[in-house]
Amino acid sequence: SYSLQAMVSEPVKPCLDTVVLYLGTGTYLFQSDKGEIVFGGGLDRVPSYAQRGNPPMQQAVVSGLLEMFPAFGQLKLMRQWAGVVDVVPDSSPIIGPSPLPGLYLDCGWGTGGFKAIPAGGWLLAHLIATGGHHEISRPFDLDRFARGRLIDEAAGSGIAH
Repeated sequence: SYSLQAMVSEPVKPCLDTVVLYLGTGTYLFQSDKGEIVFGGGLDRVPSYAQRGNPPMQQAVVSGLLEMFPAFGQLKLMRQWAGVVDVVPDSSPIIGPSPLPGLYLDCGWGTGGFKAIPAGGWLLAHLIATGGHHEISRPFDLDRFARGRLIDEAAGSGIAH
């Protein structure tokens, strides 16, 4: 488990209608329905459950935001926190049945969670409704670890090594 920084600005007029992810810095942002700019990144690779974050990581996240959108330098921050993200050894989520009957897993999304979980939810619903994996979710089954079939897609999920 690692801490991932998140920050929210004061509300501003609509200017973003999509999630933006800059792989160069690992910074992501989107605009809420209330107009707030929500941004984050800065995965602290020191295992921790701290939810305060730390100043060097906060600075890195703000720098990443300003590298993408220099005009956002005028934004006023309303709040900041660090959220705990779980990352599995291959940096890819686990989607599939657990060893316990009736218990399904959709976890380990790490830094890609809020951006990708709508698709993950659809895949999990398909699994529960049909009793079988969709072809997209099959490689993400928990048994990949026992079979030694780890997924090497960390770069595609925006995770810096």
